[in-house]
Amino acid sequence: MGNNPTISVIIPVKNGISTLKSCLDGIFSQSLKDSLEVIIIDSGSTDGTLDLLSEYDVKVHNLPPAEFNHGDTRNLGVKLAKGEFIVMTVQDATPVDDKWIEKMLKHFNDPLVAGVTGQQVIPHDPEKNPLQWFRPVSDPVPWKIYFPEPEKFTSLSGKEQHALCCWDDVNAMYRKSIKEKIPFQRISFSEDALWARDALSKGYAIVYDYNARVYHYHHQNYKFYFKRNYTMLYQNYKFFNYLKLPPFVLTHVLKIFYRLSKEQISFKEKVKWLFYNLKLVCAQWSATFVFFLSSKLFGIKGVEKTHKYFCGLPPQGIQAKKN
Repeated sequence: MGNNPTISVIIPVKNGISTLKSCLDGIFSQSLKDSLEVIIIDSGSTDGTLDLLSEYDVKVHNLPPAEFNHGDTRNLGVKLAKGEFIVMTVQDATPVDDKWIEKMLKHFNDPLVAGVTGQQVIPHDPEKNPLQWFRPVSDPVPWKIYFPEPEKFTSLSGKEQHALCCWDDVNAMYRKSIKEKIPFQRISFSEDALWARDALSKGYAIVYDYNARVYHYHHQNYKFYFKRNYTMLYQNYKFFNYLKLPPFVLTHVLKIFYRLSKEQISFKEKVKWLFYNLKLVCAQWSATFVFFLSSKLFGIKGVEKTHKYFCGLPPQGIQAKKN
């Protein structure tokens, strides 16, 4: 690691022993590895994570678990960073190739660019949901969003704004000087989408470059997927002021049957993933229906109460258990 790193990689960590090695190996294999510093913000790991970290050239900052907050914790990482540019990722994401950081960095030649986000993809792994396997159709074209007159962005509807702010801190890079002017808000979720909204509102450009990819997957049960969908609906309603209608279940179910019938996997595996995906459909529909009903009957106060009751803290992703 150089004495004056130009890029700081920040990773919030808690009990990441099962995935963190892959994450760090991928980072230290990057083409720009000699220009990196890696900052780990650990929130009370007890599974051997700290022993693993001692094997890598990383800086570890210990944060009491009670003080963890998705927005504030990442802002802390920015304060600790020495780099001109900041990369945000998570303990269970792995770069797809050794040009991941390089691909994002090139966009900062434009001084208006405040941040760049890449794409999460799922490999063709038998332990992962085959309906989510990555199947690219064509090479992605980077997309820069910029409003020279920011009021043209702020005058858009909440739904239109949200469509432009599908930001992702699993895979993102920031210009530190701008990140310090526009920190994450102090919230437990959606800090990334709200940051993108703030950046566009202040006249900066953001870039989506899906050539910069990381592998990232959460194995999802009914409870996790219900909470995840409820939290996303809550984000849309609270921060962007729009509602989604419950999905049309039959169409969704028929698509699952059709797509699994085309997969080159055993019949036993098809049945396994059929039930897995049907549970997710039920969870999504239930979350959307309950949220829609709550918002119509009780408005934002009712939504606040139901979100706290059903979800509490944002759901934490899990990995598939080995057979």
